[in-house]
Amino acid sequence: MRRLLLSCALSLIVYGGAFAWLLDRPLTLGALRARIEANLTLGRSIRVPKLVILAGSNGPYSHRCETIQPLIGRPCVNAGVAVGVGLDYLFTRWKPVLHPGDIVYLPLEEAQYVRSRLTSDLGPDAAIMLRHDRATLLTMPPRRQIAAVFSGDLRAAIMGLIESVLVSDHFRDPRAAASGGFNALGDHIGHTAGLAAGNLSALAAMVPFHPTADEIAAGHGTRVVGAFIRWASRHGVRVIGGLPVGFIDSPISAEEKAAIEAVFHDQGAPFLETANGGRYPRWAFFDTPDHLNETFQIENSRAVARGLEALSPGGAISQSFDGSRQPVIVMAGEGPR
Repeated sequence: MRRLLLSCALSLIVYGGAFAWLLDRPLTLGALRARIEANLTLGRSIRVPKLVILAGSNGPYSHRCETIQPLIGRPCVNAGVAVGVGLDYLFTRWKPVLHPGDIVYLPLEEAQYVRSRLTSDLGPDAAIMLRHDRATLLTMPPRRQIAAVFSGDLRAAIMGLIESVLVSDHFRDPRAAASGGFNALGDHIGHTAGLAAGNLSALAAMVPFHPTADEIAAGHGTRVVGAFIRWASRHGVRVIGGLPVGFIDSPISAEEKAAIEAVFHDQGAPFLETANGGRYPRWAFFDTPDHLNETFQIENSRAVARGLEALSPGGAISQSFDGSRQPVIVMAGEGPR
């Protein structure tokens, strides 16, 4: 029995150690990690009140800080990544970067409110923390730490080896040519209507996910968002809720919309709804119901900027730009905030 127990313990140590120090996913998880770190680096460099957009991929694909920034008069960071990345992880990483006077806009995808705690705990951020961000992992609850240790499996190990070999062999990632890339503000760019033309038949067949009002009210994500809003209120950070984009022929029900609004209103946070509620025809999208093509990304961003202005005290939040209407971004170390 003792030998069996020792063998089990040794196998667990080897398993955990392999995923913590040896195995990696540089092409898949590496891309997510690179986006998270680039957004945080930009956020840290801004020493005046800023706007941060946090969501899943609806953030960078359907919102454009490049458009919003000059319209609202403050620097903007498009910090959305992907629905699978845990909101608790994103909020934990962003809290040290947020300061009094900042605004966080949350046009979260519907799925983010209702993802189960277990699904969230085993998201891609679990593997990212275990391999590259153990400092954050140590601040997480024990269940998150345990989930991270056991987040890898045989498929992940095999894919990790394949991806590592591809990267060492100077593999050229085709994703940028097929769908565009990112600018310095975190916006996805280059996902043009021309590139989207090949996705129209797939978009026509897609059935969007709409949770019920009860599912949203009881959702794990809802509790995480509520806790973040309370933290923000205590630290002088303003949170504004919003709706994700979606197909005009598959609208969010009145009950579901009320439930999403309640997530914010119940914590005293305002809620932004654009004139069209973020609903667009299917041909305005790129490849999913959360991703507008570039033309409509810009149009939606103008509508969001108008909404942010309307929700701000006195109808103007321009405090961060100089007379030339260019953003004043003070790099860290150049003076007090």
